[in-house]
Amino acid sequence: MRYLDLGGSGLQVSEIVLGCMRISQMEEAVLEKHIRTALECGVNHFDHADIYGGGDCERVFGEVLQKAPQLREKMILQSKCGIRPGQYDFSKEHILESVDGSLSRLGVEYLDVLLLHRPDALMEPEEVAEAFVQLEKSGKVRRFGVSNFNARQLELLQSGLKQKLVANQLQFGIMHTGMIDHALCANTEFPGSEDRDGEILDYCRLHKVTIQAWSPFQFGFFEGVFLGNENYPQLNQTLTELAGKYGVTETALAAAWILRHPAKMQVIAGTTNSGRLQEICTACEIEISREDWYKIYLAAGNKLP
Repeated sequence: MRYLDLGGSGLQVSEIVLGCMRISQMEEAVLEKHIRTALECGVNHFDHADIYGGGDCERVFGEVLQKAPQLREKMILQSKCGIRPGQYDFSKEHILESVDGSLSRLGVEYLDVLLLHRPDALMEPEEVAEAFVQLEKSGKVRRFGVSNFNARQLELLQSGLKQKLVANQLQFGIMHTGMIDHALCANTEFPGSEDRDGEILDYCRLHKVTIQAWSPFQFGFFEGVFLGNENYPQLNQTLTELAGKYGVTETALAAAWILRHPAKMQVIAGTTNSGRLQEICTACEIEISREDWYKIYLAAGNKLP
């Protein structure tokens, strides 16, 4: 496993993050084994959100920690807040209540990282700042970040904060490359040349905000996975050929493609299959060549000007 400095904060986190959005229905013994497998693979970063499973994902994770409290010392625990039914809410009151709820369900005293889940149109940076200061002073949260923010939203929020935002969780993968498409098609009218996110990739690199790639194996929003999908024959053929070349599985190669980018991203692996998680972790053992990186990009249906 390789590690990186999360947003220049000094916190060393694994390049592979275990996403916990789908763990609510796992039996406790199976979940504990899954968590231990992650730690054995070198994964130390675990991603939650207060809305995952209606809170049940944090609760079942907390039940494992309650019976094996020594595991907490090996973990970087991250959760997200700000989504409520029918609205987004970055009010001070909601942020503070959400963190208390996550801490209670997880059965821990603090979060290593708290992310604001999706941009709130009514966000007031000064009010968020008050919440963050209170959380930091109380020891309940140690570092802060965002999720699904574009560059200007991130900059606006940062303008009111004392703490540096260390992470931005964004959808990115071989079949979700909008962050790089428009840059490659700069000064053209080609499809994909539209900048839909305020050049967020370059912004995060310039300001040392770590990008965490969510749903890295999906196409579209939540339509399904592209791996082994008959609708993407050229991509899967290319992945199979190159997976053999590098001695890893296609899944690992898809993760390695993300990790090859010089932005030094993390990959959020939301699998509940321990074997699949082990496969994904082998992505950190290889580095795709520049030629093969572009070969995969083009096989996904992209074009260069």
